[in-house]
Amino acid sequence: MSVELLSNVRAVVRGKVIEAATVASEDGRIIGIEENRSYSGAIDGRGAFCLPGLVDSHCDALEREVHPRPTVSFDLEFALRSLEARFLSAGITTACHGVHFGDEADFVRSPEMAADLVAVIAARRAVGARIDHRVLFRLPIRSTGSVDRAIECLPGGQPAGDVPLVSFEDHTPGQGQYRDLEMYKAAMSPERQARIGDVDAEIARRIAEADAKLATREANLARVRELAAAGSARVLAHDCVDAGEVAQARHWGAAVAEFPCTVEAARAARQEQMPVVLGAPNVLLGGSHSGNASAEELIALGYCTGLASDYAPSTMLAAAFDLARRNVVDFPAAIALVTSGPAEAIGLPDHGRLAPDCVSDLVLVERDGRWPRVVCVLASPCGAQVPPQARAELAELEIAQHTVGAGQQG
Repeated sequence: MSVELLSNVRAVVRGKVIEAATVASEDGRIIGIEENRSYSGAIDGRGAFCLPGLVDSHCDALEREVHPRPTVSFDLEFALRSLEARFLSAGITTACHGVHFGDEADFVRSPEMAADLVAVIAARRAVGARIDHRVLFRLPIRSTGSVDRAIECLPGGQPAGDVPLVSFEDHTPGQGQYRDLEMYKAAMSPERQARIGDVDAEIARRIAEADAKLATREANLARVRELAAAGSARVLAHDCVDAGEVAQARHWGAAVAEFPCTVEAARAARQEQMPVVLGAPNVLLGGSHSGNASAEELIALGYCTGLASDYAPSTMLAAAFDLARRNVVDFPAAIALVTSGPAEAIGLPDHGRLAPDCVSDLVLVERDGRWPRVVCVLASPCGAQVPPQARAELAELEIAQHTVGAGQQG
């Protein structure tokens, strides 16, 4: 396969921006980055920022794409394709779909639904999607049947040989993300509260039910630890609230802390050399919607290594640009929070970086006032055999359409 060249870009590499750069790639891998060089026949990036493709380590948007309304249920493949387009427009080229194996009627969740989503994601990978689709297996740790079904599905939805991601979670009211019961109530929609009736009684019932499953929780955590020890899963600990919970998570095999609820928990995770992933929406909202730790504060303290979209794909790139605009961190460091940081968290060190031998997922981005705008995405990570000339023509078409559209708007 011939070398592909992308010239006249501002390449964002580790710690700096290379001006007037040319990025060369071959067979889906970067082979070099040169400053102040351009070549005949190269794709003209027209001065845009060239970023590595964004890596989203945790996104729950697929469930909502399937069920955008309580009475609406779209075909699973259609929903995944629809969401794929949203990822591309947000510059995300690697996406870990949070597939929840719980059984929650309010969220239209079930182990059967989760297994179907895993199968659809695996099938989409097989046809060569432009997004590197992966599965984040979300395990409700107090549920026997759900955890059994999730483990049966491992390692579905991943490239052959890759270690699947497993997140163990306990959303019992009064702990974790919703340790403040008033915040737990506030998170309920008015419709749900009306359906429940006596909310306080329902919360007490759920807490009592969870307390009765402590033995199940311990047994499931032991199984998670076995998966981690065998190298059969990369384990993420969800919503740790203090140093003690971080220590427990490490005991159960966790390698990553996602969405720690407090500064203490994030600090403890970093002291344990664990990557710490927070939500990009938290950055744009100016704080956690659940009243937990501020992502911006943790970033400023150096306790956050990556951002995930959580539920809103467009927030990742916007959060990075906004953090740099407000001088929370410098621009290359902000971009690293949505590229190399989450890539390393999920065990993909060759993703999310503009460097030799790394995956050549390239995203061209311009500033559009306060917010960034994706101009073009060059990525074919899931096995699609895209000839270099076809990729070049696709890039030129995307950039040209962007330029024409901008001119019409002006």
